[in-house]
Amino acid sequence: QVQLIESGGGLVQAGKSLELSCTVSGRTFSRDVMGWFRQAPGKEREFVAAIIWGFGTTLYADSVKGRFTISRDNAKNTVFLQMNSLKPEDTAVYYCAAGSNHLTGIRDLYNSWGRGTQVTVSS
Repeated sequence: QVQLIESGGGLVQAGKSLELSCTVSGRTFSRDVMGWFRQAPGKEREFVAAIIWGFGTTLYADSVKGRFTISRDNAKNTVFLQMNSLKPEDTAVYYCAAGSNHLTGIRDLYNSWGRGTQVTVSS
């Protein structure tokens, strides 16, 4: 398993942008999948975006498509989530996750998780 540390969360006004980072410690493989999930108070953790580490293929939840972009820097072992045109409903704790072989939004297919970073969007 790898260790994941998120950073970049904070308080931002609606319509603004924020970039989250996830630093990965440990060995990664080209078919590993990195994902971002989020959990708002009183709600279940939901899928946001995912990327295949070695190939760059991406997948997005409909709610963020066109606003969020997931990317990775293989040399720095870091995954990013660029969030534009933020909305109050994007407020949540954002988690980085690592899985293997499945570009998916299914939470149970990810086996390593970070501790999360809080994103708050004010109206």
